[in-house]
Amino acid sequence: MMRKEEKNAIIEANRNHESDTGSPEVQIAILSKRIADLTEHLKTHQNDHHSRRGLYKMIGHRRNLLNYLAKKDIERYRAIIAKLGIRK
Repeated sequence: MMRKEEKNAIIEANRNHESDTGSPEVQIAILSKRIADLTEHLKTHQNDHHSRRGLYKMIGHRRNLLNYLAKKDIERYRAIIAKLGIRK
């Protein structure tokens, strides 16, 4: 579970303007943190299939946001994947 301070730090690092909390970049960054945390959980709890399904749903949601951003503005897409290290 992500603490409020961690979430605020992610928002601060990825926002586009002062009151930005819902842009695709912010949503992708928050999802990436949640995916990383859940991946660590599943390394020790291999049989937690309910959480694994949630992980797959989060990955799909992040994928959809990335596709949207790639269609909308390719430079923002390239910047966020470079910043978060999502792609190789």
